Parts: sequence; structure tokens; C-alpha cells
Amino acid sequence: MIQFYSPDIEATGVLPEPESGHCCRVLRKTAGDKIFVTDGKGHRFECVILDAHPKHTALEILTKEEIRPWWGFQIELCVAPSKNMERMEWLVEKAVEIGIDRIFLMKCRRSERKNLRIERLEKIAISAMNQSLKTNMAEIAGPIDFETIINDDFSGFKCMGYCDNEYPLRSFANEYNGGNVRILVGPEGDFTPEEVSMAVGKGYIPVTFGGSRLRLETAALYACVAAHVTGDRIRISDCR
Repeated sequence: MIQFYSPDIEATGVLPEPESGHCCRVLRKTAGDKIFVTDGKGHRFECVILDAHPKHTALEILTKEEIRPWWGFQIELCVAPSKNMERMEWLVEKAVEIGIDRIFLMKCRRSERKNLRIERLEKIAISAMNQSLKTNMAEIAGPIDFETIINDDFSGFKCMGYCDNEYPLRSFANEYNGGNVRILVGPEGDFTPEEVSMAVGKGYIPVTFGGSRLRLETAALYACVAAHVTGDRIRISDCR
């Protein structure tokens, strides 16, 4: 199955230009061919091509299917962008492939990257969503102040990856028991003690992601994978 993305497919019946170009120029689809399209809102459409145009491919919708995220709970990553933007692009791609609901790019006191290419990250997320055959587009937003994030109401398990020993650190894999989760991962220089204190005051638990010192994007992906593994274990247990 090959999937394309058109957020307004039901209203316009057209693939946007980047998707049209991939459909017609790269994959050489022509009128009469059937393709699958998602609106990024949880629906997949089986369509037939009416006009294979590299800028605006016209479609007729044949069927519509609602597909909810299979993990069944909210996973949020709040990450301070690394100096190397390619590492953030890698994180977005892999997190979306594995399954994630939101990625917030967080502005911390020790953040070194100020300029963000959200549009570029969204394109990578679209490609990863199509490649992994998901139908819900992950939300990507930022930069968002650290204080704004920790003061935001969130119902679920809240934690922050932390390297220092000022607070007793717990293992994320041992502490997280399923359900909605928000994971904070700081910049290369880690969170400041003041930021950790503020977050702990808001109910965030300082945690470690295994026994190794990880790059921030590796730590974020570790947490995403661990959340899914825990969720899978709970689902399998509930089915027995």
C-alpha cells in the first residue's frame, strides 16, 4: 500500500502539489489508478485518479475508513532542539514512525538553537506518517517556553530526563505504568537546577533512560519506545 496526504481531501478532491509530484512524477501514477490518501485526522480514503497532474492531481473518493492510533493513549515529547538540526529531523522521523501524538520544541535556559524550521519538520513528519501508514498527523509546535509547558495542565505521567544527582533519579521504564505520558528532554547542557526544581514542583519526576549517557534525541526516542513497549505489554495482558 502507498499512502498520500491531503488534509482537505473531502473538500477539494485534490492532492497538494508535493504529494501530486510524488504521485505522478516519481511513482508515475496515471488516470484510473487507485491510491490511498489520509487527511491526517484519522481517516484513510481509497481513491481513483481522475486527472494525474504533477501539481494538483484530481481524485474521486471511493471509500472512507476511520483508523484510530493503535496505541490508545497520548504520547508527548517536549524536547529542547539540539544544535545540529539534522538530529532533530532524525528524531521527528523516527518518533512519528514508531507512533507519537505531539512533539513540542522547548526553549530552555541553556538552549543553544534559537531558529527552528517547523515547516521542514512537518514535511518530514508527513513522509514518516505515510511511510508507516498512520492516519493521524503528529502535532509539531515551537518554540515554547519551558515555563509554559510545565504550567500547562496535563493528565497523565509527567517526567523529565535528567543527568544530575541533585534529585533521586528513577528509571523511566520502572516508573511508567502506561497511559498518557509527557516526556521532557533538555538541551545538551541539561536543565538548570532551577528548571528541575520548578518542574518537580509541578509534579514532574526526574528519570533516567537506561544506564548510558545519551544524546538528547536518543533519550527522547528511548522514552517513546519504552512508552510503546509498556503499552503493548498492558494490552497483551488485558487480552489474556
